[in-house]
Amino acid sequence: MDARGSVRGSTSAGLYGSQVGRRPVRAAVAELVGTAVLVYVGTSAAVAGAVRGETVYDTLAIVLAFGLALVALVAAFGHVSGCHLNPAVTIGLAVTRRFPWSAAAIYVGAQLAGGLVGALATWVSYGGRARSEGALGATHPAPGVSMAQAFVVEALVTFVLVLVVVSVATDERAVGGVAPIAVGFALSAAIFVAGPLTGGAVNPARAFGPNILAGELAPLWLYLVAPTLGGILAALLYDRVLSAAEPPE
Repeated sequence: MDARGSVRGSTSAGLYGSQVGRRPVRAAVAELVGTAVLVYVGTSAAVAGAVRGETVYDTLAIVLAFGLALVALVAAFGHVSGCHLNPAVTIGLAVTRRFPWSAAAIYVGAQLAGGLVGALATWVSYGGRARSEGALGATHPAPGVSMAQAFVVEALVTFVLVLVVVSVATDERAVGGVAPIAVGFALSAAIFVAGPLTGGAVNPARAFGPNILAGELAPLWLYLVAPTLGGILAALLYDRVLSAAEPPE
């Protein structure tokens, strides 16, 4: 992969120093497992508050659950698969030729499957009330928030997340050791903003599993399309404008 991310030869550089080879299926397994863990941890925190009435499981707990899980997963799987764990990241990278489209299709399928597995794990862990009372942590616009507002919010917060991911994980000038923390904090910040308005999916796979299994299908299109659009715009901005920028002397 050259400096602008176009694919050359048999392998190419991925996020966090990973390599995208001719057979990305094993890397996609890491994406499935990582996405499942992320969704399981985050939605379990959300369901616990609804099912058990635990006051400790408030918005802050949910934000920290998602953010800390992502920090750990990036550190664990970043060198294996690039630890996208989010179709918005994968598609954004593919649009800017920083990731091959052939592998992108496999990754997105694995991430969506991981979202289902993670939501199923939450259901198993908390029982039937996880679905009937906690809706498995499914996302939907809050009362008084229109679909248009929710669409813009999800696109904006995912734009922020993907911009951070692309910056710290693809640019050699970035300090590599802080990448997992930066990405986890970016997700936490995004959920802080979007949580009260949209549930804060910031990730099509995070919405896909819980919403499918909980039967919350009506708003699902929003959480599939808006984050993906935000991710593409962020990747394009960094690739076309910010990656070539340097501080003035």
